[in-house]
Amino acid sequence: MTSNPIDRRLRRWLEAWPVYRQLTGTDPLGRGAAAQSPRSRALRGRTATAGQPARSVCPYCAVGCAQLVYARDGKVVQVEGDPDSPVSRGRLCPKGSASLQLVTGPQREEKVRYRAPYATEWTDLPLDTAMDMVVDRVLDARRRGWQDTDVQGNVLRRTMGFAGLGGATLDNEENYLFKKLFTALGAVQIENQARI
Repeated sequence: MTSNPIDRRLRRWLEAWPVYRQLTGTDPLGRGAAAQSPRSRALRGRTATAGQPARSVCPYCAVGCAQLVYARDGKVVQVEGDPDSPVSRGRLCPKGSASLQLVTGPQREEKVRYRAPYATEWTDLPLDTAMDMVVDRVLDARRRGWQDTDVQGNVLRRTMGFAGLGGATLDNEENYLFKKLFTALGAVQIENQARI
């Protein structure tokens, strides 16, 4: 007796249904093979073919959540919480969970872009040229805003030519160095986004 094509289709549909596989198979709780589709069964994690993870720290805030950074062929493929961390025990907040985008996001600029005053177009600059421009401008602002003494003759040795504002996207070490640099330059208006 040959089976009806409709019966075969119904049988295939029924066997593809996860609840049917759960009730008739070896996975009665539906936590394994019964819940898998052929597509999900073939999927492999991004870390499966990556090398040993590098240990890092989330760059966003001062909590210091540890991260595991996985790379393949010289490119970062996954960033996740480090379960060995006593600080975060493998958990990351939404910002920390999205830190892979810091490295791989399409919006990340990989070259120095400069738009001159009153220009309408951006131009690419070599990094050395851009760094020299920054140094020249910082030193000029420091010199023009420098105050050796106040009107009563009290020693000040400070500049009012610029101020510094750190941010939560800088890590602790960067904010520390930022504060040290601006203090060494004589700036007194130094603040951080976290306190505002």
